[in-house]
Amino acid sequence: MIAGLRAKLAGQPELRKILSNTGWLFASYISRYGLTFLIELWMARYLGPQQFGLYNYVIAFVTLLGTLASLGVNNVVVREIVRTPSERGEILGTAFTLKLAGALLTWPLTLLAIYLLRPDDGLARLMAGIIAAGTLFQAFDVIEYWFQSQVKSKFAVLAKTAALIAVSVLRVGLLYTRSPLITFACAATLELALSAAGLIIAYRKTGDSLWKWKATFARAKLLLRDGLPLLLSWFSIIFYMKIDQVMLGEWAGDKAVGIYSVVVRLSEVWYFIPVSIASSALPSIIEAKKISEQVYRQRMQRLLYLLSAMAYGIAIPMTFLSGWLVTLLFGERYAEAGPALSVHIWAGVPVFLGVVKDSYLLTEGLTRLSFVMAFGGAVINVALNYFLIPRYGALGAAIATVAAYSSANVWLCFLYKRTRSIGSMMLKALLPRNS
Repeated sequence: MIAGLRAKLAGQPELRKILSNTGWLFASYISRYGLTFLIELWMARYLGPQQFGLYNYVIAFVTLLGTLASLGVNNVVVREIVRTPSERGEILGTAFTLKLAGALLTWPLTLLAIYLLRPDDGLARLMAGIIAAGTLFQAFDVIEYWFQSQVKSKFAVLAKTAALIAVSVLRVGLLYTRSPLITFACAATLELALSAAGLIIAYRKTGDSLWKWKATFARAKLLLRDGLPLLLSWFSIIFYMKIDQVMLGEWAGDKAVGIYSVVVRLSEVWYFIPVSIASSALPSIIEAKKISEQVYRQRMQRLLYLLSAMAYGIAIPMTFLSGWLVTLLFGERYAEAGPALSVHIWAGVPVFLGVVKDSYLLTEGLTRLSFVMAFGGAVINVALNYFLIPRYGALGAAIATVAAYSSANVWLCFLYKRTRSIGSMMLKALLPRNS
C-alpha cells in the first residue's frame, strides 16, 4: 500500500507539493494552537471565569475592528502572485502599504469604540490599546502570502513558530509568578512583533529583499477593487464569530464570556484543518480552472468530501464528550460550558465546507456575493443572540452561532444562480457517498 502511494505521488508532482505544503501548515497550526491552548488552559484556571472573560472580551472587541486593517487583500495577493509572479515586488509592496495604512486608521477607532462602551473600565481600555497596536505588525503578513503562493509555507511556519515559542516561555513565566492580567495583553502584542521580525528574516534568507518592494496607485486600485468585497465578507464573518462574546459581556457579564470562551476554544481549535488544507489547495484550484471546468470541479468536490468527513469525525464524538472534557481540562468552575460546547461543535461542519466555497467565489470573481452571504450570516447571528442570550446565556450564543455559520456557508448559496452549483456540491458532500 505504501509503495503504491509513493508511486502515485511520484506521478503527481502537484499533489506531492500540496501535501508537503499542507504538512507544514498542519505543523504550524498544531504547534501554534496546541501550545496556545495549553497556555490558555492554564490562564483560564489561574484567572478564573471573571478575569478570563474580561481578557477574551477585549480580544474579541479588538479582533472585530482590527479585521478592517487587512482591507481584504490577503487571498487577492496570493491570486495575483500566482498569475504574475514577476510582479511580486509591486504586489507585495502595495499590499504592505495598504495594510499598514489600515492599521494606523483602525487603532484609534478601536480606542474610541471601547471608551464609548466601557467609559468606567480603565483596565479594559488599556488592554485594548496594547493589543490593538499589534495590527501594525500584521502588515508584514504579506510575506506569508508570498510563501503561500509558491507553496512554500514552511518558511512562514518556522518564523511564526519561533515567535510563538519565545512568547509562550514568557507567558509561562507570567503564570508562574502570578502576574497581573495586563501583562498578558503585552505578551499578545509582543508575539505579533516577533512574528513580523521572523517573516522578514525568512524572506531575506530565501534571497529576496524588502527594498525591492514598491507601491503603485494602479496596483492599489486593483487590490482594493477585489479586496474590499472580501473585506466586507471577512469582517462579517469575524463579526458573527466574535459579536457573541461582546454581546455576552454587555448583557450577561464577563463571567459569562469566560464560560463561553472555553466553549469557543474547544470548538474552534479544529478550524486549522480546513484552513491549512484550503490554503495549500488554492493555487492548484486556480490552475485547474485554466485546464478545464471538469478538472476544476472534480478537485473542489474531492476537497469537499475530505473536509466533510473530517468535520463529522470531530463533531459526533465531541457532542457526547463535551461535559466530561470541559470539567477535565478547565475544572468545575467552567462546568456550565459543557452543554453549549455540545451544540457549538456542530458549527465546524459548515465552517469546514465554507473554506472551499470561499475559494470558489474568489476563483469565479464572485467576491461581492461572499460579502452578501457573510452579511446575511451576521444579521442572523445578531438577531438570534438578541433573543437567546438573555434567556439561555452561553447556550443561546452557541445555537445562534451554528445557525449563522450554516446560513452563510451553505444555505444562502441557493439564493443566487451562480452559486447554486457550489451549494449543490456542498450538500452532496454532507450526505453519505453512494459511490
